[in-house]
Amino acid sequence: MFMKSRKENSILWVEATGFSLLIALAWTTEVTRIPHLIFGEQFVPNWHRALLRTAVILLVWTWVHLATKRLLKRLYYLEDFLRICGWCRRVCHEGEWLELEKYFTSKFATPTTHGMCPDCLKKSVDEIATAKYPPAEPPK
Repeated sequence: MFMKSRKENSILWVEATGFSLLIALAWTTEVTRIPHLIFGEQFVPNWHRALLRTAVILLVWTWVHLATKRLLKRLYYLEDFLRICGWCRRVCHEGEWLELEKYFTSKFATPTTHGMCPDCLKKSVDEIATAKYPPAEPPK
């Protein structure tokens, strides 16, 4: 979990840095008279324009930040799933498909053994009883 929050925070910090630079650029153009220097326009400080740009950037930043957090949360949730083949019951671990027993041995260092759950035991007993004593056919 610690590694995930570090990754998430680094992504959000890069995002925050980019939006902060946009806000700084919006104010820098007003303070340093860049349009006047580049295009030769008459300098008229317009602080309302800088405030409006800042407000729009902050609104977009908030929306992008919340969407990114939601997507990262979903991504990390899906990464926690254990992929198991629906046919052979092998487990995907670090790009390699392992038998269930090998997965438990490699991932958890836990020895495995075989057993039978109560439902399968009842089903097997019923199958054996049916095979041993087939139902009698009705007389004709």
